[in-house]
Amino acid sequence: MIAKRKLFARLLGLLLSISLMAGAGLTAMASSGDYLNGLSGGVSAIIDPSATNTTQVIQETAERIGNPVVEEEEEEAYDKVMANVTSALNIRSQADEGSDIVGRLYKDCGGTILERKDGWTKIQSGNVIGWANDDYLLFDEDAKELAGSVGKMVAYMDDVLRIRQEPDKEAALYGVLPKGEAAEVLEVQEDGWVCIDYEGENGYVSSEYVTLDFLIDHAETLEEIKAREEAEEAARREAKRHVNYGEYTTDADTKLLLAALIQCEAGSESYEGKVAVGAVVMNRVRSSAYPNTIHGVIYASGQFTPAMNGKVNQVYESGKIQEECIRAAEDALSGTSPVGDLTHFRRNNGREGLVIGHHVFY
Repeated sequence: MIAKRKLFARLLGLLLSISLMAGAGLTAMASSGDYLNGLSGGVSAIIDPSATNTTQVIQETAERIGNPVVEEEEEEAYDKVMANVTSALNIRSQADEGSDIVGRLYKDCGGTILERKDGWTKIQSGNVIGWANDDYLLFDEDAKELAGSVGKMVAYMDDVLRIRQEPDKEAALYGVLPKGEAAEVLEVQEDGWVCIDYEGENGYVSSEYVTLDFLIDHAETLEEIKAREEAEEAARREAKRHVNYGEYTTDADTKLLLAALIQCEAGSESYEGKVAVGAVVMNRVRSSAYPNTIHGVIYASGQFTPAMNGKVNQVYESGKIQEECIRAAEDALSGTSPVGDLTHFRRNNGREGLVIGHHVFY
């Protein structure tokens, strides 16, 4: 009602200004008919805020005097949600603690809000659709902040693309990425270029030829959990055939897999930077919030871009792994960690953390 009275007062002021026009102009208006009384409700409806058609009259009057009422647009609500747990959260078939579990949402994972009621939120995360208790979720700015911290923007090549050293079509090339290849985005520039991480360097591609997507790790269905656990158990059985002694016992193939990831993520970094990347993997293996195998950590959804786009497999299968990367993997397996118990890293983009070379660890 207060807002209506303020709007009414503003329009009334405009109408009174019109009434003070030169007499000739006012006579001309009158000669064409009773202008104000021709409106729905007339002037009396504008003057009387209790009139039932006041809003309609104000709108019509405003339009006739060239000053239409503009409604303010509401800010679009953030439709993502993040898990607020130290390990995992059960997703249920109904908004009830007694209903069936259909999947699990893990630490640093998120989903899209579908519906909310009675302290529960229905979400879609990966292949899981179900209900989660609001007590274990983050919403709005809290969810956006966590998503920005643990998620990453990637660019998918829409075609075979040249990666340039500067945001210029005439700039020198670093190399070429095939169609469908994914690369981590460092910055989306306003001039039509996207800065990506190309083998440790800042590479540039035109935004016209890439598809951008923001990735957050997602929930697992019960079937996906079973398949992952079976694969991890098979890997453990295989590892027992190739026992090595140290801080973390594993087989030669798993050591080479870790070395391949180190080469893809930190091949151009210092030796300390290489060991640091391996240490992040081992810190996750030792943490209850992540899979407890090297294979499970490396191939976790949305975590390591080279594993996601197949580059780790290519380096591993080629057998062309740098000796320094293999030694870095061995040091990480022995328990060496230049980053303490930190479990995340990314290209140094100014965020707070431990900086080693081109990476920041947090």
